[in-house]
Amino acid sequence: MGGRLGIPMEYKSRRGLWLESDESRLPFIIREDCTHEIPTRGFEQCLKLIILWVEDKQLLSQQEGNMFQPNMFDKTPESEMGKMRMEDEFESSRSATDNMEALSGDEQDPNHHPKKKRYHRHTQHQIQEMEAFFKECPHPDDKQRKELSRRLALEPLQVKFWFQNKRTQMKAQHERQDNQQLRTENEKLRADNMRYKEALSNATCPHCGGPAALGEMSFDEQHLRIENARLREEIDRISAIAAKYVGKPLVTYSQVSPHLPSRSLDLGVGHFGPQSVMAGDIYGSAVDLLRSVTAPTEADKPMIIELAVAAMEELIRMAQAGEPLWITSADHTTEILSEDEYFRTFPRGIGPTPVGLKSEASRDSAVVIMNHMNLIEILMDVNQWSSIFCGIVSRAVTLEVLSTGVAGNYNGALQVITAEFQVPSPLVPTREYYLVRYCKQHGDGMWAVVDVSLDNLRTSPASRCRRRPSGCLIQELPNGYSKVIWVEHVEVDDRVVHSIYRALVNSGLAFGAKRWVTAMERQCERLASVMASSVPSGDGGVITSPEGRKSMLKLAERMVMSFCTGVGASTAHTWTALSGSGADDVRVMTRKSMDDPGRPPGIVLSAATSFWTPIPPKIVFDFLRDENSRNEWDILSSGGLVQEMAHIANGRDPGNCVSLLRVNSANSSQSNMFILQESCTDSTGSYVIYAPVDIVAMNVVLNGGDPDYVALLPSGFAILPDGPVAHGGGALGVGSGSRLLLQLIVPDDKWQGKRRGKEENEEQGME
Repeated sequence: MGGRLGIPMEYKSRRGLWLESDESRLPFIIREDCTHEIPTRGFEQCLKLIILWVEDKQLLSQQEGNMFQPNMFDKTPESEMGKMRMEDEFESSRSATDNMEALSGDEQDPNHHPKKKRYHRHTQHQIQEMEAFFKECPHPDDKQRKELSRRLALEPLQVKFWFQNKRTQMKAQHERQDNQQLRTENEKLRADNMRYKEALSNATCPHCGGPAALGEMSFDEQHLRIENARLREEIDRISAIAAKYVGKPLVTYSQVSPHLPSRSLDLGVGHFGPQSVMAGDIYGSAVDLLRSVTAPTEADKPMIIELAVAAMEELIRMAQAGEPLWITSADHTTEILSEDEYFRTFPRGIGPTPVGLKSEASRDSAVVIMNHMNLIEILMDVNQWSSIFCGIVSRAVTLEVLSTGVAGNYNGALQVITAEFQVPSPLVPTREYYLVRYCKQHGDGMWAVVDVSLDNLRTSPASRCRRRPSGCLIQELPNGYSKVIWVEHVEVDDRVVHSIYRALVNSGLAFGAKRWVTAMERQCERLASVMASSVPSGDGGVITSPEGRKSMLKLAERMVMSFCTGVGASTAHTWTALSGSGADDVRVMTRKSMDDPGRPPGIVLSAATSFWTPIPPKIVFDFLRDENSRNEWDILSSGGLVQEMAHIANGRDPGNCVSLLRVNSANSSQSNMFILQESCTDSTGSYVIYAPVDIVAMNVVLNGGDPDYVALLPSGFAILPDGPVAHGGGALGVGSGSRLLLQLIVPDDKWQGKRRGKEENEEQGME
């Protein structure tokens, strides 16, 4: 160490130092280049030598200036850093000295002051050369240091220590920069913290306007508490109302009806709110049930909530119960409800069956390819509900939403709606309901939606139908599937149903649970086809993109909805019988289509008729949907060759598809025509619906354009079985009832001329 005092042995070495000790000396740490050691002459002498050596080093540092930078190491205390800095300075100066002489015995005497060493400053050229080399290689090896020392006329140790000190200097500089950056960031965070604390101290309560007592609560915790309070308030509001009335005896029809306040029957569509689907807006208007009821009053709402809660309990039990409540039929195709067992099990229902009404009850289940939450959303949105079940629901209106449910889902949602159900034939009267719909979650992944009639809350004439607790139980299944159990329980007057459809209605295929379940199953398959991201090879090559495929399916969906709303016996329609009687009559209806981009302008003439054929429904369906047999019955084909240009399958059954047909006219003077056709079938009925489309507009659709501006005037067939369905899916009856709807555009001048001619003929007949 050249006269330097080391570190006691009990400390660990950080720089590869040697340890030495014997009986005559104190333990010291000696560097390998050390040539002298300090003898033990007593503790006071050692301490005095240390003080002298430190003073000597301080004096040399003041004289020579800050030649060397402090040597800093990771996690080194300031005291150790001072020792290490003194070691580096001494060794650098020692290596730079031309004459490095050993201390004599006298110099080792602690009473003798050590000699001052001569220091050698590097020249500017040497410093520049070493700095340039440092930029290229901060850690030179032994060979590079020797080459550099030879070139700069320095000792290898001088070069080694210069690079060591340079690295230490750069590290210290970087640490200072990092510390400054962290200090700036810390000051910024402190300022933000002070600003937030000031904002919280000035916060006011959103309810009372007073100061908000936040205390030491964090911002996130405060946000969660506010959200939880809002959710708790919503749940408590619904639960309190329901709990207030559940357990009290339900008010029967006879008790409530005499005390009902009078209600105005003059209520426009605009009062129903934004959620409304009115087929009458398309096919005319009429003052009927859907326009004759008002939203419930405040006095009615407690009883509506009580009725909805009781109906939900009844639906759950009916969906999960077996015998003796439900009895399987002899052919194992249906389940029959035991009326006696029903009234024993549910004495607190909506009352006995009114005189003149017949009870219809059915239950069915299926697994559908749709997420359970999407099904709940469809059922609780009247627009989506009437679109998905367009073959059953001809019109639906939401009168009032009593509760939207818990935020984020429909748990506890309560709605008052009116709806009209139909069969695609005017020979079967529609069924109109004024009901409450209630949605509730039952455990994890189990939901239920129930409907029950509110006929006791209206002053209109006695209804021909009443809906007891009906609806569905939806259970979540893996991979996006859901299991649906549907219960349909109604009381109706079926005496006005035509004999051709009586067996269909009695079997439950017209309005029963099986029709609802099969319609949901088919629509879920159709939606899955719409959401497909790839274009199957079977699309004929005309459809080249997923966007074009979706646009074509959307256009076909609008065509089917237009057909279904116009073919039934809805009270919004004004049908006129022209000829025949009973099932063979032809009914016509006219309306004017103006300023509607989705329909051709002019007078629309709709003609519909029903007929029975002694042929099974499947054979009739396959014949009508086959393009090869189309020229045998379709006047649009005019005897020409019909070719399928595009084919989109939208269900498991091969008959469920959308096709684009091209009619090659046999007459060369006539241009070719395109026909859009959708065919769908299930065990409750089949449809073949078609409409001529403009070639230019269809090209836009096939390229992914908006299909809402394509004018459509659909025609088609509704094919219904004439009896129950066998276990394998075929009809037990030998025939089928078909409903044909044709729609034509009649020029306004010709229509007026025909009307004048008809009036003149009637006048002559009267004379």
